[in-house]
Amino acid sequence: MAGTQQQATTAPEAGNRATYAELTGIRPAGDRAILVELRSLDAVLSLQAKLAAHPLPGQIDVIAAAATVLVTADSPQTARALAAHIRSLDLEAPAETESALVTIEVVYDGEDLEQVAALTDLGREGVVAAHTGQLWTAAFAGFAPGFAYLTGEDSSLEVPRRRSPRTAVPAGAVALGGAYSAVYPRQSPGGWQLIGRTDAVMWDLNRENPALIRPGDTVRFSAVRAGATMTQRQETAASQAPEVEPAAAGLAVRKPGLQATVQDLGRPGFASLGVSSAGAMDRGSLRRANRLVGNSESAAGIEALFGGLELEALTDQVLAVTGAAVPIEITPSSQATQRTTAARHPGCDAPFALLAGEKLTLGNPTQGLRSYIGVRGGIDGPDALGSRSTDTMSGVGPGPLQAGTILPVLAAKPGSVVGHPEVSPLPEQDKATVLRVVPGPRQDWFSTETLQDFLFREWTVTPQSNRIGLRLNGQGLTRSRDGELASEGTVRGAVQVPPEGQPVLFLADHPVTGGYPVIAVVVHADLDKAAQLPPGTTVRFAAAASPAELPEAPKETSHA
Repeated sequence: MAGTQQQATTAPEAGNRATYAELTGIRPAGDRAILVELRSLDAVLSLQAKLAAHPLPGQIDVIAAAATVLVTADSPQTARALAAHIRSLDLEAPAETESALVTIEVVYDGEDLEQVAALTDLGREGVVAAHTGQLWTAAFAGFAPGFAYLTGEDSSLEVPRRRSPRTAVPAGAVALGGAYSAVYPRQSPGGWQLIGRTDAVMWDLNRENPALIRPGDTVRFSAVRAGATMTQRQETAASQAPEVEPAAAGLAVRKPGLQATVQDLGRPGFASLGVSSAGAMDRGSLRRANRLVGNSESAAGIEALFGGLELEALTDQVLAVTGAAVPIEITPSSQATQRTTAARHPGCDAPFALLAGEKLTLGNPTQGLRSYIGVRGGIDGPDALGSRSTDTMSGVGPGPLQAGTILPVLAAKPGSVVGHPEVSPLPEQDKATVLRVVPGPRQDWFSTETLQDFLFREWTVTPQSNRIGLRLNGQGLTRSRDGELASEGTVRGAVQVPPEGQPVLFLADHPVTGGYPVIAVVVHADLDKAAQLPPGTTVRFAAAASPAELPEAPKETSHA
């Protein structure tokens, strides 16, 4: 079985067209993003189509959800310009969009089919008839690359999510959740009701458009009787870019430590497909490492977690280590006869040579958490959506480095020179690190007293923190509203508050959408500090100046 896609056509949006009155509000979502609230899904799709068709300079991502559109920008000034632009749009005018009809063949034998049949009073055959008998529209993407939230033409299949989510839903599972249907593109946790399965490849980086279903497409499900043999093609396509033969010259990983990954400045611009920007957690340290070895700031380097990384040079290299304060040791090649056999100990934040056969070892940090190794020329290898970054949430990009991994290194650009030593600022670990925040888009879910508690309390970074986010522990925060928030776009730096009241600060590999209220957003300029906080350190949030008064940080760029 497979999903088929008819030739794309350009046509006005279908359905009820949005009117200006359907724009109900624009909320800041940090200092570089806005959350646009609309009255209907038709208005959401209309605004998304207009912004995609005619992007403003500096516009990066447009993330549609059930009743909101999150728009991210390259600077606070661009975010304000986007808000003004959106207020001026005539939402009654139809937006031209490229759409396709996608047909997906399904074997309806899901584990929850009987439960759905009982919940809807349709019976098994009635559920299949209702699912295949209507056209579904891809309203928005999220959760994982290739995961599209599909809305139907009637509400007969609206069912609640499972009370206890599964820890692993197989790739190709066809599911219902609330008012939506979807196909899981890869194995992942999930709480939707499973009604069938398909072997349609929902996400494939080898395609011109990796997502089989894109926002605005229409989908028809077709029932097939024959048994389906689920393949692993979907998991492979979702988890990595095509393999390339590594170059002979470069670096060899002898020990990866706790976790070492290849990182550049990420892949912004693909959130509408469910792909976060990822990239280096501490972008300032990666930029500095690249400057020190004479690279462009966006070149790919190595991010190492809590030291322990051991590299061997296969040919002569120039390196620089930035980020966490770590002891560095270089041991000579066992074949060295002409050179000294004594170990060398270069310092951080300055370039140094690593000769062929020599080994570089990073010790445990005395301050900070993550180290960045810049290599003159930059790390080579396959890219996925314009970036070589490892994304631990979505599985896009290469996997974490392992012992024996060979890292090819590009030739240095002609005329480039190594840089001078630079100072590497790190948060002090014997007192709380202050992170400045601006109000979150869902601050009104909390009382004034809770907002004050959030700012004045100290929060401890827990061991469950990772590249997705910092999980914080302290005296829990209480919401002033009951009920659930419909999923909406999220940004790096968002501080979500789940029902138990312990905040989660989203970082590089955060999910594109989330369903917990965001009480505040850490300003862009302070996110590098958050990347260097090890478990056990404490954090305090402080109200920032208005975005117009904040210092400028490097602009983000989109590959889209």
